[in-house]
Amino acid sequence: MKFSEAWLREWVDPRVDSDTLCNQLSMAGLEVDAVAPVAPEFSGVVVAQVLTVEQHPDADKLRVCQVEVGSGVPLQIICGAPNVAAGMKVPTALVGALLPGNLRIKRAKLRGVESVGMICSATELGLADTSSGILPLPEDAPVGKDVRAYLKLDDRTIELNVTPDRGDCFSLAGIAREVGVINRSAVTGPSFVPVPPHGEDRFPVRVLAEAACPRYVCRIIRGLNPQASTPLWMLERLRRSGLRGIHPVVDVTNYVLLELGQPMHGFDLSRLDREIQVRMAAPGESLALLNGTEIALGPDSLVIADANQPVALAGIMGGGGSAVTTDTRDVLLESAFFAPMAILGKARTYGLHTDSSHRFERGVDPELQIRALERATQLLRDIAGGEPGPVVEAAAPSHIPGRKSVYLRRQRITRLLGVAVDAVGVADILTRLGMTLTETADGWAVTPPSNRFDIAIEADLIEEIGRIYGYQNIPMTHARAAATTRAPAETTFDLHRAKQVLVDRGFHEVVTYSFVSPELQVLVDPEHRGIGLANPISADMSVMRTSLWPGLLQTAAQNRARQQERVRIFESGLRFHDEQGEIRQQAQLAALVCGSALDEQWGTRFRPVDFFDLKADLAAVVGLAGAADAISFAPATHVALHPGQAARILRTGEPIGWIGMLHPALRAKLDFADDVFLFEIALAALEQGVLPGFKPLSKFPAIRRDIAVVVDRDLSYRELHECVQAAAPELLQRIVLFDVYTGDGINSGRKSLALGLILQASSQTLTDEEVDRVVHRVLERLSTRLGAVLRA
Repeated sequence: MKFSEAWLREWVDPRVDSDTLCNQLSMAGLEVDAVAPVAPEFSGVVVAQVLTVEQHPDADKLRVCQVEVGSGVPLQIICGAPNVAAGMKVPTALVGALLPGNLRIKRAKLRGVESVGMICSATELGLADTSSGILPLPEDAPVGKDVRAYLKLDDRTIELNVTPDRGDCFSLAGIAREVGVINRSAVTGPSFVPVPPHGEDRFPVRVLAEAACPRYVCRIIRGLNPQASTPLWMLERLRRSGLRGIHPVVDVTNYVLLELGQPMHGFDLSRLDREIQVRMAAPGESLALLNGTEIALGPDSLVIADANQPVALAGIMGGGGSAVTTDTRDVLLESAFFAPMAILGKARTYGLHTDSSHRFERGVDPELQIRALERATQLLRDIAGGEPGPVVEAAAPSHIPGRKSVYLRRQRITRLLGVAVDAVGVADILTRLGMTLTETADGWAVTPPSNRFDIAIEADLIEEIGRIYGYQNIPMTHARAAATTRAPAETTFDLHRAKQVLVDRGFHEVVTYSFVSPELQVLVDPEHRGIGLANPISADMSVMRTSLWPGLLQTAAQNRARQQERVRIFESGLRFHDEQGEIRQQAQLAALVCGSALDEQWGTRFRPVDFFDLKADLAAVVGLAGAADAISFAPATHVALHPGQAARILRTGEPIGWIGMLHPALRAKLDFADDVFLFEIALAALEQGVLPGFKPLSKFPAIRRDIAVVVDRDLSYRELHECVQAAAPELLQRIVLFDVYTGDGINSGRKSLALGLILQASSQTLTDEEVDRVVHRVLERLSTRLGAVLRA
C-alpha cells in the first residue's frame, strides 16, 4: 500500500515527525518498506498565465507566448507544446531556475526570437515519465505562487508491506485509524452526505450466486460531461499512490479504492443489455478484459454479466466491451462485497494481479459498499456533473459475515504479554480500535468491527493490545526453565565450512528447485523413478529430483547461454527416493565445472578443466571430515557419465557418491560445447569424521630415493600406493608420483610410473644400507603383487 504522507495527515495529524510516524507504523505491524519524495528537487518555478499565443515567424512547431508570472511585466517565452493556449495557467521556470537533471534555465534565442524562461511539462518537473504537452494548472491557481508550494510537492510517499491478515489497512481510512489509535489523535475523514437521487431511474440486478456475492449495490448516473477532466489534485494523489489518471470515472473509482478500501467499477450504461446478473461463468463463455487479453472463463469463476454476456470478472477486472470511453455520458457504478474464498486464487489462474483482487482476497468490509458508492457519486458529480438515480441493492444477509464476540480474560493478557495492562488501558485500546466491549466477571466479551476479519480468538485480541501498548514498552524477561546446551562433536562434518572451501576454490553456490523435468530426470538418473507431483507448477517441474545434477545442469546451461564460459557451481540439498512406497529424502552435496581450469590471465596458458581438477576439489571437501584416507575412487559406469571417466566414490569400501565427465550423448542433448564434470556425494557418509591425532616430528633427516616401474596401464595409482606403503610402513613417510609415461620404449597396454620414496626414522639417521633394503623390498613386493618391472 503506497500513499502520500500529506494525504494521510489530512485524515489524522499527530504531533510527530515523518520518521517517528514511519517507526510507529512498523512497530504496529504495518512494516514500512520505502519512503521517497513525491517529486525531485527543483526551484524557481511559479504559477503563470498565458496571455497571448502567436506563431513563431521561422518555425512551424514553435509558439511565441506572452506570459504573466506575477511581476506585472509579461515575459516572452518560446514554447513548442501543442496544447499551449491563451488563458491557461501553467508552471513556468524563470531565468535562473534549476530543474531536475541539474538543468539551469537561461535567456535564449530560438530561431532568432528571444525566450525568457520555460513553460514546463509534467515530465520536465519530474512528475511523470511521459507527457504530451505542458502541464495545465487549475483556473484558480494564484499567479506568481511557487509551484512547489502550490502543488505541495515537499511531501513523501510511504509504502507499507501490509500482511495478508490486515486487509483493513489497504486504504487511507484504515491507516489513519491505526495512526489515530497509536497517537490518541482524532481521525477526521472527508465529510460527505448521501447524494439524493434524481428520479427513479434504476438498473435491474439479479444475484444468482449469493454465497459468493452477498451484497451488490449499483447506481445509474446520467448526463456526464464527456469533456470533463480529472482535477489536478486528484491526479496528484493517484500518482503519489502509484496510479495514473485514465478517465474521470476510472480515476474516481481508483480514488475511492485508495481512500476507503472499496474496489469499484464503472460501466458504460449504453453498452449493457437490460440487467446485471452476478453469477458463475457458463461453459464455453469468454471475456475480453480491459487490458486487451481474452480469457476462457472457468466454471468456478464469478462474473458480472448483463442479459447477454459476461461484462466483468468479478472482483478482478472489468471487460473491455463495457468500458467507459471519452464519449461516455451515462454510467452504471457498482460496489460489491465478494466473499474472499470466491476470489482467492482466481486472478492468478488467469495470470492477473489487480488492486481489486488483492483486496477482495484478503477481505473487504461488508458494510462499506453503500458508503463508497455515495462517495464516488459525490466526487463524480463534482468533476463531470450528471444526475444520479437511486441506489439499487441486492443483499443476502444470511451470507454476509457476522462478527461473533470473542472472550478475553484479564489473566491471559498478562500471561501472554509478560506485562500487566490495567483494565482501563485494555478497554481504551480496544474501544479506540473500533471494538465493542461488554464487561464480564474476569474480562470482556469483545465484538470486533466489520472490517477486522483477523480477529477470531482471544490471542488475536491480546496481539492488538500488545502492538498498541507498544512492544518497546514490554520489558525483556529471561526464561526460568532449565536450559542445556549441546555442542557438536569435534568430528562432526561442518557443511558450512565445506561450502566455504568450495567458494575459496572459485565455486558459486546455487539453489535450484526440488522439482525437475521428468525428461531430464530420466536422462540423468533412469534407475530411480521420480516422484510425481499432484499439482505441479508446470510440466517442466512435475517430479521430485532423485539427484542434484539436473538442477546444476540447467543452471550451467543457462549461464553458458549468457556467455559465461567458465562455470563452477555447487549445491547442497535433498534428493527424494521412493522406496517401497515410502518417500525417503537424503542430504547431498553436488558440484559441476566446465570451461577453463583457471580464469583468463597472462601468467598461464588456457587449459580446459579436467577430471582431476574436480577430484582435487572433492578431496579438499572430504578432507574436512578427517577421513581422506578412507575415501577411494573405483572405476564404474553411470548412464549420465562418460564410460572412461566415471568413478564410484567409496568410503571404507561403501559407495557414497559419483564423480565423472558428463556423457557425450547427454552433453550434446543439453547443448554444451565443452566437457562437463560433476560429482555428487551423500552428506550422511561424511557426518562422522576422524579426530586428528598428534604425532611427534622426527629429529633425523629424511632420505629420498626415486624409482620408475612399468605396470599394466589399467592399474590404479591407489593400488600401487597401498602396495608400496605396505612394504615399509614404519619408515616410508611419503610417496610422490612425479611422472607418468606411455611413449616410445613402453609396450602397448603398459605405463611407466616414477615414484619418489621419502624415508625417515624416528630414532636414528638411516644408513644407505637400510635405505637400499627398503627400496629392494618395495621393488620385490611390486613385482610379486602387481607384476611391476623396474624400468631401466
